Amino acid sequence: MNEQERIKDLLSYEILDTSPDEELDELAEIASAICDTPISLITLIDQDRQWFKAIKGLDITETRREYSFCQYALNRPNEVLVVDDPIHDVRFKDNPFVVGEPYIRFYAGAPLKTPQGNVLGTLCVIDNKPREISESQKKALTLLAKKAMDFMNMRKTLAAQSKNLRLGATQLKNLTDQVPGVVYQFRMNAQGDMSFDFLSKGISDLYDNLDPEEVKKDAKLIFDLVHPEDLPALIGKIKDSFQNLTPFYAEYRVMARDGTHKWFVSKSMPEKLDDGSVVWYGIFQDITSRKEYEQTLEQISFDISHVIRRPISSLLGLVALSEQENVSAEQLKEYVRYTKIVADELDLFTRKLHAIYYERKTKG
Repeated sequence: MNEQERIKDLLSYEILDTSPDEELDELAEIASAICDTPISLITLIDQDRQWFKAIKGLDITETRREYSFCQYALNRPNEVLVVDDPIHDVRFKDNPFVVGEPYIRFYAGAPLKTPQGNVLGTLCVIDNKPREISESQKKALTLLAKKAMDFMNMRKTLAAQSKNLRLGATQLKNLTDQVPGVVYQFRMNAQGDMSFDFLSKGISDLYDNLDPEEVKKDAKLIFDLVHPEDLPALIGKIKDSFQNLTPFYAEYRVMARDGTHKWFVSKSMPEKLDDGSVVWYGIFQDITSRKEYEQTLEQISFDISHVIRRPISSLLGLVALSEQENVSAEQLKEYVRYTKIVADELDLFTRKLHAIYYERKTKG
């Protein structure tokens, strides 16, 4: 036996000094019932002590390792250790639990063997009077010990999975916190109650230093900041997405503390749960710059249409005059001169537009 490897295996179960488990307590009770003993234990042995994970019939939770009977089972992974009368056994005759309470006169322990072949301790039965144990009782102890190890292995697997889930959740949160804007999980039940299950920390940047944890407790903190003119439409879109399970998309204004406002976009995908509530997975983003750009383009388009309306009207008028049948050569020549003036005016305006566009493009 490699004691260092055995201890490492034991510690990997993360079970020492944990609270009682009902399943293991029941196995100890069954062992006492089968063997008709007042005491039964599930023991685990570390470097210095023997600790009891399940206890029946004793008021203590651990002993020093040197006083344990179970230490002698560590090198016997495939057999039940039986001590018929410890008072006549050189290994135990001076043991304080033999010469004193509980006056052990019989011990039988089945090893708790891991998949790696290490023995962590035993499932054992103890009596304060000499007795014998049958082969069927030994087999029962072995099976109960195996059941105990099955439970401990399952507990270890679940603990590892839980740890991986926590690690994965932490990594995911770290990633979402780096995403521009806010990653969120939003929920609404059939009664219309709304809440946020998750918000990345970007919420603090977008919403005047709102605390994500506070918003998760009270979703109203976000809706209170939406521009009053945009709030009814926003709520309406949420309800429509809830009803029809359609993708949610909304652009709306958010009021800042200084009285100004910013434009936000929120988009997400809904999922209906068994309890009738709907959960949306999505993002918030600040689109103020995009909105300002769109408004600038609209203004430029308006200005352009306003500026070119007059020369285009003049050109159309000149064309109509030139198409008259009784136009003289002198009049036609005059119309061409005016047409050139208007064309030059349009050309100058187009060149100025091109210069402004090129300048903005090279700067942007």
